[in-house]
Amino acid sequence: MLQWKSVSREDLPVLHRYYETCSYRLCEYAALTKFMWRGHLHPAWTEAAGCLLVRNGIDGELVFDYPVPGPGGDEDAALTAIEGDCIDRGISPVISVVPEEKAGALLRRYPYVSVRNVRTWKDYLYRAEDLKAFVGRRYAGQRNHIKKFRSAFPRAEFRTLGVEDAPLIERFWQDYAQEFGKGDDPRAVNELKSAREMLKLVGEPWLLCGGMEADGRLLSLSLAERCGGTLIIHIEKGLYSCPGVYPATVQAFAQTFGQDVRWINREDDAADRGLRTSKLQYGPAELGSKYHFAPENELLTHVRAIPELKTERLILTALREEDLPAYNALVLDADHNRWWGYDDAGGLTEPRTERSFFEVAERDFAARSAVNFAVRLDGQFIGEAVLYRFDYRGGAELGCRIAPAFTRHGYGTEAFAAVADWALYQVHLTKVVAKCFRENEPSRKMLSASMRPIGEDGTFYYFEKTV
Repeated sequence: MLQWKSVSREDLPVLHRYYETCSYRLCEYAALTKFMWRGHLHPAWTEAAGCLLVRNGIDGELVFDYPVPGPGGDEDAALTAIEGDCIDRGISPVISVVPEEKAGALLRRYPYVSVRNVRTWKDYLYRAEDLKAFVGRRYAGQRNHIKKFRSAFPRAEFRTLGVEDAPLIERFWQDYAQEFGKGDDPRAVNELKSAREMLKLVGEPWLLCGGMEADGRLLSLSLAERCGGTLIIHIEKGLYSCPGVYPATVQAFAQTFGQDVRWINREDDAADRGLRTSKLQYGPAELGSKYHFAPENELLTHVRAIPELKTERLILTALREEDLPAYNALVLDADHNRWWGYDDAGGLTEPRTERSFFEVAERDFAARSAVNFAVRLDGQFIGEAVLYRFDYRGGAELGCRIAPAFTRHGYGTEAFAAVADWALYQVHLTKVVAKCFRENEPSRKMLSASMRPIGEDGTFYYFEKTV
């Protein structure tokens, strides 16, 4: 499993090193977003294949950002690392807030996947030149508001803000609190609390902050982060008693900090009618899509119940209640299972009972994470074949074990081949993979008889069978 670390203030420079060259243009791909919204997103991060991986915990579900590559980073390998981590945890690899340019790669990657692109998630993307100049008829309203602001506050000037301006910023928050009109909206209250906390980070070299000042008092402030060719605006606040301060600040901020960017992202509207109206009035060039990919394995689509498979000598079925004694004996035979590669008893999360292993198999199939076949000879239970570790890309792993009294008769090979063919032609997998310990010569011979060797390492031989 990957080792994840919750995002803390100390991690922000590391995260920003990835984000500062990120071309995705979305507000989620920014260090301050992860920190500012950590109470809601519960973000954790790690690195793999030269990429930044971020996992968010939202409403009890773990979802993953699309990998952000560093120099020489391998996005495909990073996605594979996410998928492996999810398989080990028994969850599906949900990749969310996927930028438009990466959506096609995930559609090609996952044969079965549910995709969403929700309107209220979309970011407002503006051309930097548009917000710097407000040229043209569509910006007549902004220009008029700025004229009124300049008339009312002729001495107002935009200035950059640094750590030395902490008293000025604190005075702004006091003034803003006096005019804050959303005290009964929990979301707005939490957002304001987070914004005040984030302004304490001013002074970090990768954060850009500025505001309109008049007569020693701030009338507005904005906080942003440059990510690739996009300036991502995290916080925009202005005093409501200063008409026109918002468009004046938007323009001045773009002119000051947007010289070497093409895009300015003013984030999503959080389904707030007022925010949506305001953001649309500034003429976004695009609404940045954020795709949500929820891959599914083939069992969910093609397998309603465990079927009966017949071979020349065997019948394979679902496990039955009457199999309990023989099944428990099989899974608890530690000496025989030393080559199985999985400790059945150690995998239990609750005290063991007579039905524990049987119920694990039932739950796994109910969740469509595995299929356990009972292998039967003349109606007698003699072993099991398990199709599991679905990789969401058309592959799954197959394992087989036969009770000691029935080994060396080719029953394992026969059962293995039957399940592999069913998986390829009825479940519609692209490939079935298997492995065995290097010391397990009987298993190596069995797998070689029905599958193609694809490699080895210090522990295992690896095999696969394809259509």
